[in-house]
Amino acid sequence: MAHKPDAITRWWRSISLRAKVTGVTVAVLALGLLAAGLGTVPILRNSLIDNIDSQLPALVSADLADRYFEVTVEDGKTVYTPTDSPRDFFVAIYDAEGVLQTTTGNSANGAPLFPSTYSPLAVQNNEDTPFTLDGTKGTSFRAAVARVPGEGDGSLRIQIVAMPLEYADRIIGQYFGIYITVALVTILLAALLTRGLVTLTFRRLGQVESTAMSIAAGDFTQRLTDLEPTTEVGRLNSAINTMLDRVDGSLAQRDRTVQHMRRFIGDASHELRTPLVSVRGYAELYRMGAIKGEEDTARAMERIEKEAIRMGVLVEDLLALARLDEEREPEIEALDLRPIARDAALDLRAAAPARTVSVIDRTVEAPLIDVTTRSNPVAPAPQIPAPRGLSRGTLARLRRRPRNSSAEVPAIDFTEAADIPVRTPPIVLGEENKVRQVVTNLLGNARRFSPEESPIELIVDADRVRGTGSISIVDHGEGIPPQIREQIFERFWRADTSRARETGGSGLGLAIVSSIVKALHGSVAVSETPGGGATFTVTFPLAPSRATPAHLLEDTQPLEPLDL
Repeated sequence: MAHKPDAITRWWRSISLRAKVTGVTVAVLALGLLAAGLGTVPILRNSLIDNIDSQLPALVSADLADRYFEVTVEDGKTVYTPTDSPRDFFVAIYDAEGVLQTTTGNSANGAPLFPSTYSPLAVQNNEDTPFTLDGTKGTSFRAAVARVPGEGDGSLRIQIVAMPLEYADRIIGQYFGIYITVALVTILLAALLTRGLVTLTFRRLGQVESTAMSIAAGDFTQRLTDLEPTTEVGRLNSAINTMLDRVDGSLAQRDRTVQHMRRFIGDASHELRTPLVSVRGYAELYRMGAIKGEEDTARAMERIEKEAIRMGVLVEDLLALARLDEEREPEIEALDLRPIARDAALDLRAAAPARTVSVIDRTVEAPLIDVTTRSNPVAPAPQIPAPRGLSRGTLARLRRRPRNSSAEVPAIDFTEAADIPVRTPPIVLGEENKVRQVVTNLLGNARRFSPEESPIELIVDADRVRGTGSISIVDHGEGIPPQIREQIFERFWRADTSRARETGGSGLGLAIVSSIVKALHGSVAVSETPGGGATFTVTFPLAPSRATPAHLLEDTQPLEPLDL
């Protein structure tokens, strides 16, 4: 169960970002000014008190009795009669024994509470140190004590001078009032300036907001223009533009996928409907009694069987494409393309004995095996005689032959030689069954669209500079026009738009080839064969020597000669 936010959290979330930034900035500034004001007040007050303390020693050491009192002696006792009152301080006169005789001073905020007695010993202890006296109205005074000579008899009297702290407090109050006024004006100006700067800064975010609203309304062509990489908003705009490009590409890809899917479903339905209609027609003819006799029945069953085979091939191709669309991670291993090409050539010769099939190896000087292989593409290729059938012993040896077995295959060497060209064996990274399926599909395509008597070549090559190995299937048929070479790898696409089935294809072979090669991180391309025809070249990344299995780098048992 989600926790429900409290009222403060809901209120904070409801405030706009502009107001939050302005409010937080002004609040921090106000707290800083308040802390600065409160921190300077005690410092200033202590400084004013120190100033008062520095004045007291000079005042208390002067003879203030003669200045502010009329001193007379009556009956042997000294009498002090005030004649004037100081305005800035108070004076208290004590006799030699420390008994208070008189005080004078003038202040509307009260007078200091002088002690009635002040012993000579206390005077000796505090003579050089100012101290604090309380006042009658809650005020405080700073005071100092000293002994001064008496009247002519050589005796000493004690006098205390006290200065009120109201002056310091008045200055502190004035300072605090001025400071608060200046601080408020500063906060107000800072709030207005911050609001303006935030509004100016967030104007670029307003563009982001308006663009986002346009995109939400369905206009995916909108893009942000301020792409300054040194600012946060510029980087945000770049990221949003990149996201929009990807979203645009994803939507376009989705639309293409939907269109392809609709076309795929329609084509698959059409391809399956044709043989189904044939099968259903023969079944209805048989039920209606139109098919009579063993010969007609056998012919009908033959047609039904062929149509069922066509449907089976189509379903298998559809299943293969569906598995490839799942994007299952292939089992990548190091493969030698030469035995794959050799095996595909043997399979084709067994299926089409009248054809001339050649395997051209451009990667080593010597042929891989003594079968239809040439290392120089200019020289004529040795031909395999048309086999009249394989013996049982030969077939048994082929079945026992280990996969990817070959003669000695050198490790991939990327070093340069001074005068000897480097030969790189075509050991690539791939999944053997998938690579064999690619070669088989391309050979079937070459056989289907070229005359029966025309030759077919398989060319194995490697490019150590690009780090790729390739196998090419070359036919000498009608070729493929340049304008449709990109379309031939689409599903159910065929040049015969009338969907005639003379060629026997389903329109899925090259689509399967393209999907497999893409899954194996390779590429497939088609070009024109010199003299006429089509050349399909499949390229895979070369396997590094450390990733090549040991059985491809060590000597293996030589293959027994094929009994053709």
